[in-house]
Formats: sequence, C-alpha cells, structure tokens
Amino acid sequence: MTKAFLKLSIVFSLFLLPFFGEKIVAADGRNSEQPNIILIFADDMGYGDAGVFGHPTIRTPNLDKLAFEGQKWTNFYVATPVCTPSRAGLMTGRLPIRSGMCSDQHRVLFPESKGGLPQSEITIATKLKKAGYATACIGKWHLGHLQPFDPNSHGFDYYLGIPYSNDMDQQLPEGINYFEACSNPQLSYFNVPLKRNRETIEQPADQTTITKRYTEETIHFIEEHKDAPFFIYMAHSMPHVPLFPSKDFEGKSLRGTYGDVIEEIDWSVGQIVKAIKENGLQDNTLVVFTSDNGPWLIFNDKGGSAGLLRGGKGGTYEGGMREPTIMWGPGFVKPGVITDLGTTMDLFPTFCSLAGAKLPQDRLYDGYDISSVIGGKGKSLRDVVFYYRGQRVFAIRKGAYKLHFITQPEYGGGGPKELEIPELYNLNLDPSEKYNIAEKHPEVISEFKALLKQHLASIVPVENQLEKF
Repeated sequence: MTKAFLKLSIVFSLFLLPFFGEKIVAADGRNSEQPNIILIFADDMGYGDAGVFGHPTIRTPNLDKLAFEGQKWTNFYVATPVCTPSRAGLMTGRLPIRSGMCSDQHRVLFPESKGGLPQSEITIATKLKKAGYATACIGKWHLGHLQPFDPNSHGFDYYLGIPYSNDMDQQLPEGINYFEACSNPQLSYFNVPLKRNRETIEQPADQTTITKRYTEETIHFIEEHKDAPFFIYMAHSMPHVPLFPSKDFEGKSLRGTYGDVIEEIDWSVGQIVKAIKENGLQDNTLVVFTSDNGPWLIFNDKGGSAGLLRGGKGGTYEGGMREPTIMWGPGFVKPGVITDLGTTMDLFPTFCSLAGAKLPQDRLYDGYDISSVIGGKGKSLRDVVFYYRGQRVFAIRKGAYKLHFITQPEYGGGGPKELEIPELYNLNLDPSEKYNIAEKHPEVISEFKALLKQHLASIVPVENQLEKF
C-alpha cells in the first residue's frame, strides 16, 4: 500500500465515521483499540464445579489461574435456567421473552422444532462483524437448526458444532429409557449431527473427541485471524449429559466421569490461553468463561454441584441461574474478586463498548456495559436481576434482597406455586436461601411488587418461537 493511498484511506475513514457510528478498521491491519474476544460457555456447569469456586476434588488449574490473574465474578447470572432461552439472552443482550425464545410449554428447542432466534434480533456476532471482526461459533448452538436461525444466519463467518443438545436425536434400544441412556451412555444412543457451516460432516458426532476438536478449531481460528480482531463464541456441549470424556481424561478425576469432563474443559481453556500467548495476543484479548445454567441435579453424580447455592438447572433458586464466571485479559482486566451484579446479557453491550460499536437504538436492551468494572474503573450499573422461568417472572433480586413470587421444583414434583406471602432472602447474608425474612420486611415486598409491575409493562408480545412445530 502506497503512502498516498494510505493517507487517502485514513481521510475517507474519518469522513465516514460520523455516518456509520462504528470504528473503521484500516485495510492493512487491526484497530489497536479493538480487543479480540473469546467467550467460552460451558453447558450445565454448576457454581461449585471449579476449584476456584470451591470444589474439593475437581482439579481446574487453568481456570483457577485465569481467576487469580483476572477477575472472579461471584454474583453473575444468566437470563433463564435452561439452555435455549439462556443462549438467546446471551447472544442478544435481551431477555428471551422479548424475542419469543422462551415458553411455558416447551422449555427448549428440539430437532423437530420449526422456530429459532428471529432474524429481527441482532446478535453479538452480527454487531462485531460490522465493526470489523472475524467471527466464529464453535460448539453447541441451540438457537434454531433451520437455515434462517443457524449461526451463519446470525453473523458468524464460520461454524463448527452441534445444532442442539448432545442428548437429542435419540436412537434408544428397546428397554433403555432416556434416564438410563444419559446415565450410562453409548455413542450410538444419540444421533446428533456435527456440522461445519451448513454441511453435516459426522453423524452421530463422536462425542468422545468433541471437546478436543472444539479446542483445535478454536486455536486454528486464532492463528488464522491473529492479524485482525476476532470474536470466538466457544460453547462446549458438556457437562450436559450424556458425559463423554476423551480417552486421555477418562477415569482421571476423583469426581468420577463428571469430573473427567470438567477437567477436560479446563485443559481446553489452558490450550486456548497458551495459543493466545504463543501468538502474542495476550495484551489485546479478553477471555470470558461462564455457563448457560446451573447443574442438572436429577442426574445425581452425573450432574454437577451448585456449591453452597440452593437448587440447580431449571429452577429459579440461586443454583439454577448464578454461574461460575471468570474474565481474563492481562492488557486491560484489573485482577480481583468482583461481587457486583452482572449477567450474560451484559456481555452484548460490553463487547460493543470494547469494540467501539454503538448499541442499536431501535430496541430495549436488558444488559449493561460492564467494561468499566472489567478495567477496574467503576462499579456495575446493574442493581436488578429478573428470574424468568418460561414466560413468567418467578423472582427478582434487587441489591442484596431476593423475593420469590412463585416457586416450582426444577423437574417433576408439581407445578408452579404462587406464594400468598412471597419468600424473601438477603443473599449477602444468606446465599443458600435458607432463612425466609419476608415477615420482617413488608416494605421490601411492596417495593418489589411495584418493580415487577413496572417491568411487565415493558414486555411487548411477540411470536413464540419454541411453540412452533
């Protein structure tokens, strides 16, 4: 590129900037202010399943080191306690009720589902791609397997992974029920496809090698795009059941098969960080690690642990929605333990802020920019968390207090119970939600009821995507 042409490109970029509202990346390299972003999303990993979050027998040296070098978030939540709506909230920065991606009838999408994340929704990938990022989705998607809803239709340049949960497309022998198949799995029980972009490259996917292949694909994408900003959404298929550790990790953990899977995910994190450092990207890369919801407790030792938190996947007690979360980036993440409130919906506006991309102004967002917290320059603006189960708000947290309007067992055991006197907990004093203090604080209950009414007034009905078959 000649000097004259470079000058002309810079002038042209400066002229266009006010009109497009996003940073223009020079043709011969990255914008130095745009960090690479790698978002690692575990599936059904509990709050207490990593060493740094308190597990006594699962060894996670790589996650532990990331937390010590970066930030450990202790009050970080998801949008809902199950897969599909949780991922919709993550990808859009909006509660899934706003996109039709939650249902009281069908909790997630299935292989026979006809719906998915609508094209009208803007994803993190779509926004970052417009800001000059190369984008990749590697792993589980679960936001619609049909073409209008797949990763390539939602801003991802490249996709390798499975379209929905690893327990779907069941082909069970006579006499083997679902619970038995997931507890003592065989690869042949689950005919889940592995796709590269829109081509099925393996069916059933060999789940004993899938964590390693996700890792290899992530490292390859890093190496191929190290000279320009990139966004990688790496969504592990596990520890969602069925559990399939690779031969290198099988039988290695004191925690059994579940521990084997977590320790392999920890290995994967270590390999990715190693690749970041080997390519000289550690000062300009943000890594975020979290999970889509809490542990699937009905699978006993094949499910995880929420540690001191009550409940698990599927429910609106803390164990269902508060997730183990770590943020690492030596160039701009200030190390520490963060007790501020945060959610996966906050990642959309935060990533936009870091990339220099303006948040769209034509819709309501439920996320907050937490980049100042990441950089150690401020506190989180978030003070409220809504606990949705399906299409209803079951509980609200504001500050230290959490009020349950409705309770229901995570799976089985009865329907929703609307509480005549809501349950109130002080989560700073009682994170396990053991001591109901509602009778002592009627003023808090009145405040939360008003807050719920105000929130529900912001919900506009849309077509339900999970009920389309």
